[in-house]
Amino acid sequence: MQMHDLKPAPGSSKRRKIVGRGPGSGHGKTSGRGTKGNKARGQVNPNFEGGQTPLHRRLPQVRGFKPVNKVVYAVVNVGALEQFDPGTEVTSTLLAQKGMLRNPDEPFKILGDGEVTRQLTVRAHRFSAAARQKLEAVGGTCEEVAADSRRRQRR
Repeated sequence: MQMHDLKPAPGSSKRRKIVGRGPGSGHGKTSGRGTKGNKARGQVNPNFEGGQTPLHRRLPQVRGFKPVNKVVYAVVNVGALEQFDPGTEVTSTLLAQKGMLRNPDEPFKILGDGEVTRQLTVRAHRFSAAARQKLEAVGGTCEEVAADSRRRQRR
C-alpha cells in the first residue's frame, strides 16, 4: 500500500472547518484570514489586480455602437450560378444543397462578380445592381424574397 492508494472509508465524510470559535479550536480570533487587509475584512473585487492598472483601463476604448438588428448576408456571386441548367429556379435550398450556403434559412445576396450566360430565375434576399443587370441581360429574372422571411444573424 502506498500514499496514493489511501482513500476514506465508504460512506464517511470530512467535517467542515469551523472557524471563529475561540483560541482552543486552532481557528479562533482571525479565523484563518491573517491580519488586516481587504481579504481579512470582506470580499475582494475579482477585477482587482493588486494596485496594478486594471485590464479594463489598459485597453483602448471602442467608439461607436453595434446595431442590435444588423442583418449579415451570405454572398453568392453571379459566376457561381453558371453551373445550373438554363431555366432553373435558384433558391436558398438549392444553393445550400450545392454547398454555396451553409444554411438555407440564412439571408443571402447575389453579387455581380463573374459572368452568366444562362437564363435563370433567381430568388434571393438582395441583389447588387451589377448582378441584377447581368442576370436580366441574358433573359433571367431576379425576385427578391419578402423581408419577413429574413432572419437576424448573430456574429
